[in-house]
Amino acid sequence: MAFASGKVILCGEHAVVYGVPAIAVGIERGVEATASIAPKGSGPQLVIDDRIAHKDDEVSRAFAALLAQLGLLDVVVRARSAIPVGVGLGASAALGVAIARAVAEQCEQVSDAQLLAGTHAWEEVFHGNPSGVDAACALSGGCIRFERGKGFVPLSLPRALPLAIAVAGPASSTKEMVASVARQKDRKPELFSQNLEAIRTLVKNAELALTAGDLKGLGTLLNYNQMLLAGWMLSTEAIEVACQCAREAGALGAKLTGAGGGGCVIALCDEAGPEPILSAWRSLGIECF
Repeated sequence: MAFASGKVILCGEHAVVYGVPAIAVGIERGVEATASIAPKGSGPQLVIDDRIAHKDDEVSRAFAALLAQLGLLDVVVRARSAIPVGVGLGASAALGVAIARAVAEQCEQVSDAQLLAGTHAWEEVFHGNPSGVDAACALSGGCIRFERGKGFVPLSLPRALPLAIAVAGPASSTKEMVASVARQKDRKPELFSQNLEAIRTLVKNAELALTAGDLKGLGTLLNYNQMLLAGWMLSTEAIEVACQCAREAGALGAKLTGAGGGGCVIALCDEAGPEPILSAWRSLGIECF
């Protein structure tokens, strides 16, 4: 049984596409997958949560791209996901890594680099120009600093990182959100560059806060990151409501995570833990965990 975790981005989403580092952390929820060699002549097959991927659909194309990178084509994979799709929790990357790991068990030897290459090929079908941070975090778990083109570095945390997660809006398209940010870059390149540098500094300070165990300082930086993301028109009314609700319930900081335009909000909990924040969200009918 192969496993890959979902993820949240603490700081740096979207900016990571343009070479700014991002900090991501694996969550307990994830994807499990198993693989077996397909009967002779039957070809590859992918079954996700009891649904068979049909030939020539998007999932099948992604599966074929992943298998081509690993060099094994005749395999049957069954996967089950505990992650909501399209809400910023890295569901597709976790699925890709879990599938790649399951397939790798049928091969003689597969490196982490090959697993990442297979997952990147999978992600390209869905997201067009993925940064790679989702796949890196799904592969490594834990907390990482990721930089496009340079890979990731694990971050050692001196204390637990308690997060509450709210599904604050419907699924959004990562591809569309990335394209929206690119249009803003083209319209106002100087302002966009300034915002990138602000996020770069924010990520650097967030890493210092994390490795020092300074959760209060980290929470402040999450709030700043949310302001910058909102300036890129990535926030929504539902996201802002969820962030404000979490802060009023005692969160040290709250922000959207992932593509934006909908999806999830993360809240960094204080010593009271997640329950006050979860209760506040549930009182508004917000799905959370």
